[in-house]
Amino acid sequence: MQVVSTPQRWIGRVLTGLVTLFLLFDGVTKVMRHPMSVEGTVTLGYPDSSVVPIGVLVLVGLGLYLIPRTSVLGAIWLTGFLGGAIATHVRLGNPLFSHTLFPVYVAAMMWAGLALRTPRVRALLLNRSPVDSTP
Repeated sequence: MQVVSTPQRWIGRVLTGLVTLFLLFDGVTKVMRHPMSVEGTVTLGYPDSSVVPIGVLVLVGLGLYLIPRTSVLGAIWLTGFLGGAIATHVRLGNPLFSHTLFPVYVAAMMWAGLALRTPRVRALLLNRSPVDSTP
């Protein structure tokens, strides 16, 4: 069985922490209907009434991601959510690197954090057996 080294585990935790902070901020500000979140969501073309449901969906996905037994399901959930964000920015013609690809950066950090913390996920993503003894 592959063992997660201490540096890998900590890098995975840091990446997970960064993603968690961002998504927690995003979800909570939407659920609380902070004017900044409402304005941003409306600017992206979504109705005012969708702000709280979007925030709830983010927080549910984040909760699933943070529970070890459901972390892969949470990552898949959030990947879908972030895919929708990408589609929204493409539709609006927003700048590529700062807006359109930002959800890709978040998703990459999310999956990298999960893979560095979880040998089975790393094996799946790298198409290796979890018992593989090669470096």
